[in-house]
Formats: sequence, structure tokens, C-alpha cells
Amino acid sequence: MIIAFWCVLVAGLLPLACAYLAKFGPRGPDAPPTGRFDNREPRTWLAQQTGRRARANAAQANSWEAFAFFGFGVVIAILQHVPVDTVNLLALVFIVARIAYIACYLGDAAMVRSVVWAIGFAASVGLYLVAATGTLR
Repeated sequence: MIIAFWCVLVAGLLPLACAYLAKFGPRGPDAPPTGRFDNREPRTWLAQQTGRRARANAAQANSWEAFAFFGFGVVIAILQHVPVDTVNLLALVFIVARIAYIACYLGDAAMVRSVVWAIGFAASVGLYLVAATGTLR
């Protein structure tokens, strides 16, 4: 079984989890009383949020941005016959880093967030490098 394919699914669901937290999640002490989520104008409502909800929305946007690069990396590595264990390892590193990234974003830990973002990005780049260079085949 190719765990990396499950990781692509998880990576595709992570932005939705962030969206849920931005719209319906617990309010932090730094959140203004902006009322309940407005589904008539969700982007306007989200743009007015601050604190944890705003950070969850930003994590959502960044998760969508990271998803395509990672997903295509997995597909390209598999098409290039990179050993499944290598693809799985890099995919799992990406997912763990993305979950840590989201947690750091929600917790307002900017420096650590940047480090785990770099780890996740490096895992994605690693998929392309092992596919392009034949490393670890």
C-alpha cells in the first residue's frame, strides 16, 4: 500500500479543517465580538476576524498553496519509480510538518511555524529531487 497516497488525501483535507476552525472553532481571548459566521458573505466575515480565527484562515490559505506542490511531487515520484518507502517517508514528513505548522499558526508561534514550514517544503522538494536524480533507487 502506498501511504503517500493517503498523505495526499490528508493534505487535501487539512485546509478544510483550518476553515472549520476559522469559521466555527473556539474563540480565543484575542478575538473581537464579531458575531457568528456569516455564510452569506463568508470572505468578508473572515477578513474582519483577528487573532486565532484570522490565523486559522491564513493557515487554510497556506495549506491550499502547499497542497498542489506536494501532491504533484508524490505523483511524479511514483511515476518515476522512486522506491515506495522513500516516497512514503517524504510524504509522512510533509504531513507531520503541516500538522505542526497549523498548530504553530493557531498557537501564534511564528518562529517555530517557519521552521516546520521549511521542513514540509523540503520534504516536497525532496520528492522532486529523488524523482529527477534517481537518488535512492
